[in-house]
Amino acid sequence: MREPPLEDFSTANVRESGEEPHPHDAPLLPALTVVSHPLPHRVGDRLLLEGLAAGRDVALSRNAPAFVPPGGALGTHLADPFISRKPLVLAPGPDGSLRLTPAADTRVSLGGEPLQGPWELSSQEVAAGVPLVLAGRVVLLLHLADPAPLRAGDPLGMVGASAGIQRVRRHVEQVADLGVPVLIRGETGSGKELIARAIHQRSPRRVRPFVSVNLGAIPRELAASELFGARKGAFTGAVKDQDGFFQAAHGGTLFLDEVGEAPPEVQVMLLRVLETGELYPVGSRTPIAVDVRLVAATDAHLEERIRDGRFKAPLLHRLAGYSIRVPALRERPEDVGPLFHHFAREELEALGEAHRLSPEDPFTEPWLPAPLAVRLVRHGWPGNIRQLRNVARQLVIGNRGQPRLRLDAQLEQELSADGAPSPGRPATTAVPGPAPAVPRRKPSDISPEALLTALREGGWDFQAAADRLGIHRTSVYDLIERIPSLRTAGDLSVEELTRCFHACQGDLDAMVRQLEVSRRALGRRLKELGLG
Repeated sequence: MREPPLEDFSTANVRESGEEPHPHDAPLLPALTVVSHPLPHRVGDRLLLEGLAAGRDVALSRNAPAFVPPGGALGTHLADPFISRKPLVLAPGPDGSLRLTPAADTRVSLGGEPLQGPWELSSQEVAAGVPLVLAGRVVLLLHLADPAPLRAGDPLGMVGASAGIQRVRRHVEQVADLGVPVLIRGETGSGKELIARAIHQRSPRRVRPFVSVNLGAIPRELAASELFGARKGAFTGAVKDQDGFFQAAHGGTLFLDEVGEAPPEVQVMLLRVLETGELYPVGSRTPIAVDVRLVAATDAHLEERIRDGRFKAPLLHRLAGYSIRVPALRERPEDVGPLFHHFAREELEALGEAHRLSPEDPFTEPWLPAPLAVRLVRHGWPGNIRQLRNVARQLVIGNRGQPRLRLDAQLEQELSADGAPSPGRPATTAVPGPAPAVPRRKPSDISPEALLTALREGGWDFQAAADRLGIHRTSVYDLIERIPSLRTAGDLSVEELTRCFHACQGDLDAMVRQLEVSRRALGRRLKELGLG
């Protein structure tokens, strides 16, 4: 099959992600983005390779061409004294491929392996992103980019300049000032709440409350009263009238994360609120009018849940008054460098070591070594931005006072957990790359024995069990409900919880192993009982 030319990659990538092209999306162009540099303020600088798209060669050296910083009009060449003045030549090849030709004394590594002579990269490899290391010090990512100018500072609080994140910014700007419900879809850890907050901050409701609720963290039996409120005597423990999250968000925005986990009765109540603007507190027959802008988010495949009868199609249609898809971090590798430095700066400032990101000597060794930068940009990041933030924190704290970052054994294992050969190199090259997609399975194909094994192996962490089984986390809850031998933390009596707490001397992990229930839900129950 003929590979699409470079200028056609924007359409190809968008269709693969399941999102139609935005009318203002320009064709993507090949580009180089700085991932790591001895002068960290250069991270995120970008060079659009417009010459390649026009069929011309581009020469890259110490002194040319200029990389433009976000929001800048003028750029600066790489300027590292260890990079050769003799150029690396990038030339357009057939069917959208690129040919790299280094000069004899130019030290270039491709995905961690030295480039000894000319090398061709397919259009697919360029689209996936290829890290280039110059002189063992400067790491660039060769990728496809939105040609729109980069922003110096993002009022939405989103770090990055990838085509995917720029598309998200446009979606936010288009819908923020309207009153329609918004459904944000994306993997766990991809920043859905940040986008919901950006919508609220740019809306006329910005001076009113923003209330964030994680439906996955609320016991199913309490979800209705927590959201819609309850009247005194409505259920055991309801000793007084209670307002719900909808009333707390009156006049503002209510963000419902993990909306796919809403129990059936809550789905019915949500649909009524969206249709009428009124809610019924649990135990009340008198409706209450509420003025709330609803923004929901999910990492679940709601269409699949609708087919299985576990989610109501009318509710999906109401929630998705406007839909925004958040790209996974592995889909935006050019943002890894800027995001890592953003999180690292926050940690360094807290430690009083922010000066490490402001060196004045161009001959200094990079604070983020090139091999580590390559590993970061080639990692699959199954936990997305949340995982990257944690890795940045671990690296900074674990290397306090050290001139360069080094991996400890824990991070070494984490960053090697989903490795793959680097694009364009032999399969023996041990350079971490994006994790292969976990084969998806139908929940109906999961046996009770397989579910129990996955839960035990994952320490009763439902997300870990879901990853092992190749299903969505919300499906784990549904499978547990269908298996009588399995219990939830909500099924445990106070007496059993108290007895187990004392027997295990308050060790939560030991209690999880003994009771075999969700660790998170068990911890929540213990806090409610004053035992946490």
